[in-house]
Amino acid sequence: MLRNACDIHTHTIYSRHAYSTIEENVRAAAELRLELLGCTEHFSSMLHPAVAAGDGRLACDTRDYQYFYNFGCWPRVWHGVRLLHGCEADIVDLKGNLYGHDIMIDEGITGDVESPATLKERVFSRCDYVIASVHGRDFAREANLSVTTNMYLSALQDPKVLVLGHPVRGRVPFEHREVVRAAKELHKLIEINAHSLDSVIGHKDTIDGCQALAEVCAEEGCKIVVSSDAHISCGIGGFEPALRMLERIHFPQALIATRDAESFLQAMREGVGTTIE
Repeated sequence: MLRNACDIHTHTIYSRHAYSTIEENVRAAAELRLELLGCTEHFSSMLHPAVAAGDGRLACDTRDYQYFYNFGCWPRVWHGVRLLHGCEADIVDLKGNLYGHDIMIDEGITGDVESPATLKERVFSRCDYVIASVHGRDFAREANLSVTTNMYLSALQDPKVLVLGHPVRGRVPFEHREVVRAAKELHKLIEINAHSLDSVIGHKDTIDGCQALAEVCAEEGCKIVVSSDAHISCGIGGFEPALRMLERIHFPQALIATRDAESFLQAMREGVGTTIE
């Protein structure tokens, strides 16, 4: 039986289409005796769309993002569970740019003037790690395989991106082996997303694609994470569809970075340089 003691892709009510608080999620993790929980809210236009500023740039209301700014008030261990701060950032174009890269911020949540920086820089600086995912895929509909593969390769180059999130469910085709090899070289991780395999949204092509991707990861020796992508506390730790698939293909336990807390913390140190005491 494969072991998976960390859930590093989860959401709270901040993500707007999720339903539980951070403490409800932590308590759910504690009840399951998970060792580590990562909270990765959506960082995306689906929550708070940017608007055109008068000078032609994009702008936003900084107050919409103060949730990320105040991560410091969270305990690092809560109800016996290690707690990490993250976000799930949308890949927004074929260059592999991530949401917020083109939105300039020059004030804090109280309106105080700050040195100019992008929204992405502001939010990422407060995250332990970032999951990069595709949700809206219209920008990639006419792109060929080489271009979409390079999109993912570019996203993996971001210093704060540790995990490529549900890449099969994003429905943007790419060369699996090329992306997996790059992820291994960069010490980044490929997500096997249990929600992509469940009976609610798991279509046959998605399930087959996830298995094919996992098989390439095993062949290339690239580490993965197994995550619930829970949007409600009762979904925390819901790894079963993913673990069943991985057991069916005899996936190596040693390549599952979420097998225990120390393994994921070590992967985080190697992949994005974040050290948690």
